[in-house]
Amino acid sequence: MPQHSLHQPFGPLALTRTLAWLRLCAIGGQSMAVMVCSWWMHIDIPTLSLLLGIDMLAVFAVFAAWRISQPWPVYEWETVCHIVADTLVLSYLLYFTGGARNPFVTLLLVPIALSAAALSVRAILAVAAIAGAAYFVLLLWFVPLPMNELTANDHGFSLHVVGMGVNFGITTLLLGFFINRLATSVRRQQQEVQRVRERALRDEGIMAIATQAAGAAHELNTPLSTMRTLLPELRREHATDAALDEDLSLLEGQVERCRTILREMVAFGKAQLSQEFERVTLSAFIHGCLKRFQLLRPEAELELHVMPQSDQLVLRTPPGLRHALLNLLNNAVDASALRDSNHVTLEVRRDGEWLDWIVRDRGPGFGSAGTRSALGESGKQSGLGIGLALAEATAERLSGELIATNTENGAEMCLRLPLSTIAEGM
Repeated sequence: MPQHSLHQPFGPLALTRTLAWLRLCAIGGQSMAVMVCSWWMHIDIPTLSLLLGIDMLAVFAVFAAWRISQPWPVYEWETVCHIVADTLVLSYLLYFTGGARNPFVTLLLVPIALSAAALSVRAILAVAAIAGAAYFVLLLWFVPLPMNELTANDHGFSLHVVGMGVNFGITTLLLGFFINRLATSVRRQQQEVQRVRERALRDEGIMAIATQAAGAAHELNTPLSTMRTLLPELRREHATDAALDEDLSLLEGQVERCRTILREMVAFGKAQLSQEFERVTLSAFIHGCLKRFQLLRPEAELELHVMPQSDQLVLRTPPGLRHALLNLLNNAVDASALRDSNHVTLEVRRDGEWLDWIVRDRGPGFGSAGTRSALGESGKQSGLGIGLALAEATAERLSGELIATNTENGAEMCLRLPLSTIAEGM
């Protein structure tokens, strides 16, 4: 999708592209009509003048194709100018072939129909006025269509009827195809707007949670420091109580773990602000993630499948990628636990220009295929409902996607990331 398509209304750009395709069809159809009338039906029409008009339309078609390929926006007035150019050329051709008496004069209505599906009321009225003025001029000034032996008997009425039939077929095909094309573009634009809106709401929720987390981390540092000071003293005072000493030792370890998590949160925030990437081989990155995961979930039974020659791939990993993968693994363990299992599978494979991180569990799967909870909603009693939202936000930030599917044994989450974004030398 071009960069400017999200910064302007749907209509002008889509209609200008549709007019470009319609213009090519018009050039081919008009050229064929001139050759049939002049060479096959031997009607004495001004062939050179008509071909000159078609050539002017072809030159404008080249300019229009170049214009819509440029990055700057297509404005509504510019689209109206394109319609004016097409109308002038069509009026020029009709002038030399009978004017308003030509059955193809109703093709002047096609731009009005297309404009009604894409432009504002003011632009539609302008297009209608242009078409009406062209019809009025052709009604008064035109070159009559010459007669020959094929049309002399009924003064050209049979030729007019045939032309009306051909014109009806052409108009039907044009309006049906191109209005459907415009309607499809409308639906796609609406879906894109909906996705952007949902993404903005999700990111706003994540930002609110991050703000609260930063405040909580700052406040937790004081009680953790107090506990870190008191626990060694308690151990010394109750050195003879082996059971209590073991519990206090466990508490010391948990306090240190909490302090480590807080320090990592601060380091992660600084890394996000600096946008610095960690350069590490794929195998080293996976090893670091699994080492952290085993500390968090020692009860998990992890099955690992990594693509061959992983040492040759060097990643430029952003800070959020490790957390996204840990969130997926942690959710997989929780899902497997719902069926009294601790088994999860991590598969890392390269699929063309993509790197897939596939996490499978042995849980009950999603309620409906691909359905995930909204931000703040969790199917787990102890869940916060932000793990998948954070993973999905990370995927989108890295130009990837997060795909959820059900399998025979549980659920599968696939984090697809482009190698051009996360790998060195890609």
